[in-house]
Amino acid sequence: MERRRIYLMRHGAVAYFDRDGRPVAPDDVPLTVEGRRQAAAAAALLEATALDRVISSDLPRAVETAALVAPGREVEAWPELREIAGDRFSSIPPAELEREFVGALHGIVPNDKRFLGGETIGELFGRVLPAVDRLLRDPEWDTALVVAHGAVNRAILSHALLGERTFLGRFEQAPGCVNVLDVGSESPPEWIVRAVNIAPRDPAHSGTRLTQMEQYWREYVPREEAPPDAAANAERAGSLPPSRVVLDADPESGGA
Repeated sequence: MERRRIYLMRHGAVAYFDRDGRPVAPDDVPLTVEGRRQAAAAAALLEATALDRVISSDLPRAVETAALVAPGREVEAWPELREIAGDRFSSIPPAELEREFVGALHGIVPNDKRFLGGETIGELFGRVLPAVDRLLRDPEWDTALVVAHGAVNRAILSHALLGERTFLGRFEQAPGCVNVLDVGSESPPEWIVRAVNIAPRDPAHSGTRLTQMEQYWREYVPREEAPPDAAANAERAGSLPPSRVVLDADPESGGA
């Protein structure tokens, strides 16, 4: 049986909060130095692999990662692969914010669940899976690199495993990680998930035992309110929350 291969990556690390825990504009952030190192490590991992197509979301952090992993190749920017979108933090009652944030992607997430008050999981599936189908309908490639985001990758991996729109939130996706999927030509296609969350810069995942959302919460909480080890976890994390959530710098004015 002939199968094609997709290397599904998460973009490299970016800085989503400044040193005082204040949020920065999420859509335009570039990779950090560590994020570029993660992309370079993924490039070394795939150096001997002939890539027929290189696709990313249209957000700069994904495009930059793809360009570093596959230098000299045209990067196709697909907006359908953008990260799941949240609402303003001020739309969530303060007493519920930590639970909503940290638990946003826990367990099997229902399709009607809104991510931090914004886009639903069903809406995420509704734009990501047609993009995957569009890629599969093109017979002119054998091996593709797709650089996307944490929740987007979980949606693709969940569908590949189960063949349905069930979101398995417990897949961790480290910054710059690589997932390996093979897909057949039959209809519906048979998927083989060969590897998940390969982190070329930290293969043993020794840097942290926190989930990504737990790490991001540690970065967001003001330093004077954070646990003593929050700064250390923030330094290890060095990455952007898997969302396009708008973080209110001033909840009263609604400014971001």
